[in-house]
Amino acid sequence: MTASPSASPPVLSVDRLCVDARTPEGARRVLDEVSFDLKLGETLCIAGESGSGKSVTSLAIMGLLPKASLRIASGSIELEGRELSRLSNSAMRSVRGGDVAMVFQEPMTSLNPVMSIGAQLTEAIREHQGSEGISAEAVALRMLDAVHITEPARRLTQYPHELSGGMRQRVMIAMALSCRPKVLIADEPTTALDVTVQAQILKLMKELKQEFGASIILITHDMGVVAQMADRVVIMQHGRVVEQGGVLPIFETPKAPYTRELLAAVPRLGAYAGTDGPPRVGSEPLAGNPETASPVLSVRGLEVYYGKKAGWFSKVKESRPAVSDVSFEILPGQTLGLVGESGSGKSTTGKAVLGLVPFSGEVLVDGRDIGPLSQRQMRPVRRSAQMIFQDPYASLDPRMAVGAAIAEPMIIHGIGNRSEQDDRVADLLRRVGLGPDAASRYPHEFSGGQRQRICIARALAVNPKLIVADESVAALDVSVRARVLDLMLELQETMGLAYLFVSHDMAVIERMSHHVAVMRGGRIVEMGTRRAVFEDPKEPYTRALMAAVPIPDPALRAVA
Repeated sequence: MTASPSASPPVLSVDRLCVDARTPEGARRVLDEVSFDLKLGETLCIAGESGSGKSVTSLAIMGLLPKASLRIASGSIELEGRELSRLSNSAMRSVRGGDVAMVFQEPMTSLNPVMSIGAQLTEAIREHQGSEGISAEAVALRMLDAVHITEPARRLTQYPHELSGGMRQRVMIAMALSCRPKVLIADEPTTALDVTVQAQILKLMKELKQEFGASIILITHDMGVVAQMADRVVIMQHGRVVEQGGVLPIFETPKAPYTRELLAAVPRLGAYAGTDGPPRVGSEPLAGNPETASPVLSVRGLEVYYGKKAGWFSKVKESRPAVSDVSFEILPGQTLGLVGESGSGKSTTGKAVLGLVPFSGEVLVDGRDIGPLSQRQMRPVRRSAQMIFQDPYASLDPRMAVGAAIAEPMIIHGIGNRSEQDDRVADLLRRVGLGPDAASRYPHEFSGGQRQRICIARALAVNPKLIVADESVAALDVSVRARVLDLMLELQETMGLAYLFVSHDMAVIERMSHHVAVMRGGRIVEMGTRRAVFEDPKEPYTRALMAAVPIPDPALRAVA
């Protein structure tokens, strides 16, 4: 049984930590005198906007700051009285994974794609526990069982691409806890997960904290997760701690204006009850009546199959339906919110309606059937319909400056001259919350949330009629997310944009949608107006999705 956090001495103490970034203009401070304590059995949540210094703080604790660009300038990081910031690389390797472990935001990039799950787990166990052969495998099997992965013995032989996002995150947690660390750092561990899997992972972390006695630093921009998980909260802005304290005082009587701004920006499920559509944010209403217009997107009987082609010894094609008999339409100025668990077919549907994966059925974009079109014939269609992908880093060319990336669609489609394109790029960067000076910088110089804003600006560059947004705000912190959603609503009102809005965030779907489609197993199981689906859901699955949403009120959280 763990001791009470309030009665325990600090396991980890960060005192006046300063980190500098090396730039061509000289050193630039990115962490400025950050201080906090983590006590035994405590969950400390660090919250703040993208670029506030949350992840840099965790990397400094882990000794993983990239030496070419970041260095600890001053301050201390003590683990049970042992100064970590002055340890050699070899000494830090024994601490990392053994005493302090980390679960990174994206499990697919953290796991080696060419090593089996079992090989990766046992490698970490042997490194820090000295276990060999069958004993290391036995520990790995126990850890997979501890994180509630089904068929753990079979999972040891599988590779990361064979697991769902939620299962990969469970593997990362199992790996981090396999050596029973004193401190577990989880950097946005549920950002990419749907609400039901997120609820399972958060419940799992609570259970494992009790079982293994680890103290947890949870980095997140989701204030609902903070309310559900935290004992204490540290709020960061621009590399500084602006407020810290117990979770109840932070939510009920926040002192810092920035904390109040964060809490005010949190989307709350049910906030728009009694209304038929998203809130108005602009001043110029769309001319005409969208309800009498032709659909921008019309989908009938959409089918998508994934699987293996016929092999040497088999003429039968082994395939499985990813999307089955999906039909819907979206009018100008309207949003269809598409929601469901990982693997439900949401993203596949979004890709299919833009011709990015093979499909059968009928898809009309701005009245044009895209099924028979060649890649060359699809080019003018892509001016009408753009996509914002889930992973912003994979969507941007790392060798291309941001301004050039945003201007590229305009160049391809012959929109404007060089001066007009530059002006448009500067305007789009301002509208998504970045300055025009960002145009000369490269994707790796931005945080994950900032890169997603760049992708949104790029999609808007050609003034499309339809935008397919695939988890387009999942990586954004709450205040920036609110501004981006307001921007998307304003553009919809003034330009008549239609959105297919794919998200696992039920509160965001409620805010953005005129109509909602709930997907499960590749099929739409419930569809209707936003008001009907959220206020009177017919399907038990829809009700389960809504029940899994974290409530941003620590006074209401369930006791684990």
